[in-house]
Amino acid sequence: MLDLALAQQLRKAGLAWNPLPGDRFVLPDRGMDDEVFVVSNMVVEVHDVPGGQVIGFNGTTEWALDSLEQQQVVWIPRETQLRELLAERFVSLESVTGGFAVTFSPNDGTTAREVDADVESAYARAVLAVLATQG
Repeated sequence: MLDLALAQQLRKAGLAWNPLPGDRFVLPDRGMDDEVFVVSNMVVEVHDVPGGQVIGFNGTTEWALDSLEQQQVVWIPRETQLRELLAERFVSLESVTGGFAVTFSPNDGTTAREVDADVESAYARAVLAVLATQG
């Protein structure tokens, strides 16, 4: 999964986010940087009861925050979202020693390659490179 620092770089580079169910995000600088939250229409929890496990559907949780402004959270895009952001610029993804390489076409018609140990991070670095050329 993409780390918070790289997600913050994407945001700083101007990556827009329209939150949708299933999107992951982090509340930075609140002592919860390692806690990843998911946008959901409903909170679902598994409870252990004497007869087994029960899946509980809850409208809220006990510690729920009333609300947060979108700019207070940092989006952690998934692999598919990052690939979609590259759109027609995406050329290929390959497994390489120590990780993954994303080959893409920046805005100038050439090809470039970003390598990282994590596939989502490799895609994120490619998106960052494309955003830098749009500056």
